[in-house]
Amino acid sequence: MLPVVALVGRPNVGKSTLFNAMTGTRDALVADLPGLTRDRQYGFSRRTAVPCIVVDTGGLVEHAADIERLMVEQTERAIAEADRLVVVVDGRAGVTPQDQFVARLARRSGKPLWLAVNKTEGFDHDVAAAEFHQLGLGEPLAIAAAHDQGITDLLETVLEGLSADAEEAVEATGIKVAVIGRPNVGKSTLINRLLGENRMVAFDQPGTTRDAVFVPFERDGERYTLIDTAGVRRRARVEDALEKFSVIKTLQAIESAHVVVVVMDAHDTVADQDASLLGTVVEEGRAVVLAINKWDNIPAEQRDLIRQQIEQRLTFADYAPLHFISARHGSGVGELLASVRRVYAAAMREMGTPELTRILEAAIVSHQPPLVSGRRIKLRYAHQGGRNPPVIVIHGNQTEHVPDAYRRYLVNVFRQAFDLRGTPVRVAFRGEENPFAGRRNVLTPRQKRKRKRLIQRNKR
Repeated sequence: MLPVVALVGRPNVGKSTLFNAMTGTRDALVADLPGLTRDRQYGFSRRTAVPCIVVDTGGLVEHAADIERLMVEQTERAIAEADRLVVVVDGRAGVTPQDQFVARLARRSGKPLWLAVNKTEGFDHDVAAAEFHQLGLGEPLAIAAAHDQGITDLLETVLEGLSADAEEAVEATGIKVAVIGRPNVGKSTLINRLLGENRMVAFDQPGTTRDAVFVPFERDGERYTLIDTAGVRRRARVEDALEKFSVIKTLQAIESAHVVVVVMDAHDTVADQDASLLGTVVEEGRAVVLAINKWDNIPAEQRDLIRQQIEQRLTFADYAPLHFISARHGSGVGELLASVRRVYAAAMREMGTPELTRILEAAIVSHQPPLVSGRRIKLRYAHQGGRNPPVIVIHGNQTEHVPDAYRRYLVNVFRQAFDLRGTPVRVAFRGEENPFAGRRNVLTPRQKRKRKRLIQRNKR
């Protein structure tokens, strides 16, 4: 197992900036606002000879209430599962009572720990770190996460004595599954149900999850990385910078995922933003599974109406598996991962050129392409041009005139033939160039034969 390093500290000391510097990513939100991180954020660090998992946590406060208490619980869970702790403090602010509280909590864990004094750029490091000896956490290590100063030295110190075993585990992220939807539809509750623990902050308040949180997970020998994302609202309602960051992270999660689970609330009508969000997934070419949550509280007489509404509003993604679930009680959740595996397999399916061409020829026999200026569009052969999503490239003549209706017909033919349910299928057309185009005084073989016959006729 890779060693796990958890970053802990009071709010706004730069833990997320340090997380980004260690992992070489921008996976953790960074802004000059206290309490930005609420859930645990996971990332891989490969800056030293020993790879590790880094965990970013929410800020610890001593007298927490309501949602802050849940943030503290998340941090305590991160401390419990970590092999090493890095307590982060603000070198410019000096020691605060909250720093004292964090230090006591870290010491009680019994885990090996180190003290990182952040924001020391432009300061004498010894002077900046001097007063933090009073926390009793060993020799303070001066860093400047925003300027990438001292990060490698910090990691080497923290990981000293550990081996570089399980190098391959860094890459073994498995099927990346983004869970997205409007605020308060139950995304975090669904992930907690899948994981069997309260990994995500679940709170009866829209917008509880601010960041896209990556959670490694294994079930029945299959590896996954679940991505919990912030709820996305209409752009007109995205007013503050914090929520704009969250929308960006959700869109980035869609782009980086293999499969996207779109969660909707059965109590609400299918809103424009539901359709828009699903449309974004389709445009990005991601395999998709639809989960209609809170189904247990819907009266039986209303369920058929809801199904009809979904079919009418989401016809553009009618290939997506549809599940009616209750994340809170677990009903219907067991089938979700099975659908995730199936649509992932469809998105990554390999299709041979001979079989693709055979299916194309059969499709043309059943329904020929239309005429263009009295000439029939000729489609000659097909090959695979990509995966996730599957891309099928078809070569022929006058392909620029293939109508959208015929393109959709071919998509449905290939989807059925290769069992591509749950993933968008892209069909691209390529015209065959005339090898003699642009060359003067060059005749085609047919023209040469015709000219020869004319010459012989004139001789007679």
